[in-house]
Amino acid sequence: MGDSSSEKLIVVTREPDGVGIITINRPKSLNSLTRPMMMDLAQAFKELGKDKSVQVIIFTGAGRAFCSGLDLTAAQQVFKGDVKDPEVDPVAQMEQCPKPIIGAINGFAITAGFEIALACDMLVAAKGAAFMETHARFGIFPSWGLSQKLARIIGPNKAREVSLTAMPMSAEVAEKLGLVNYVVEPNEVLKKARQLAGAIMKNSQDMVLRYKSVINDGYKLDLRQGLAMEKERGHKYYEGMTPEQFKKMREFIAGRKKPSSKL
Repeated sequence: MGDSSSEKLIVVTREPDGVGIITINRPKSLNSLTRPMMMDLAQAFKELGKDKSVQVIIFTGAGRAFCSGLDLTAAQQVFKGDVKDPEVDPVAQMEQCPKPIIGAINGFAITAGFEIALACDMLVAAKGAAFMETHARFGIFPSWGLSQKLARIIGPNKAREVSLTAMPMSAEVAEKLGLVNYVVEPNEVLKKARQLAGAIMKNSQDMVLRYKSVINDGYKLDLRQGLAMEKERGHKYYEGMTPEQFKKMREFIAGRKKPSSKL
C-alpha cells in the first residue's frame, strides 16, 4: 500500500498497481462532510487526476455509510460560500477529473452523498446499501446536480418519486434502474471495484481518458450534437497521429489476448 494516514478524515492511498483510493474516514458521523473535508476531498481528486502513476480512482467510505451528506452545523457557510468555488467543490473536481472514478458504495448515500455518488463514472454497491434523496425533507436546494442527473439516468418519473418522497432506494432497485453497475456482498465491494479497475487498466490509457471525456461531455448534449462532437474529436485524433503511434497501435492490437471472462 502507498501513502495513507488513519488520522485524516479524507484518506488518500496510492496502490502500486496504478489504483488510487479515496476514503471518507468519519464513520462515527456516517461520513458527513465538514467544510475542511469538502476542501480536502476536492484537493484529493485534483491531485490524483494529475498523478501519472494513478490510472483509476476508487472512491469509498469507512464504516457502514458511504456519505450521509453535509455536516449541517456548517450549512450556512457552505451553501452561501464554498459551494460557488469550483476549487473547493468536490463534485466540480470529480467532474473535471480525467481519470475513471469507481464509486464503492458500502452503505448509505444520503442527500449530498447521493450527489457525490452520481459524480462517479460507475458504481459498485453492497447488498443492503441505499440511496436516499432528502433535500425536500430538510429544505435543502440541490446544487451538485442531483435534480438534473438522476432524471437522465433513471427517468423523470422515478426521479420525481425518489426526490419528492425522500424514500430510500435500495441498491438492488438502483441496479435495475441503471444507476448502479453491480450489487455484491458487503465484503466484496472493494474487490469488485478493483476488478473493474483492473479491466480498465488493461486498455490503452490514452484512449481510456479520451473515451471517458467524450462520453461525459456528450452526455450533456443532445444526440445530434454528441455525434458531431464524437466525429470532430475522432478526425482530430487520427489526423494528429504519427507513424510511430500507428505502429504502436498495431503492436498493441497484435499483442491482445482474448478476454478470459466477463465482468
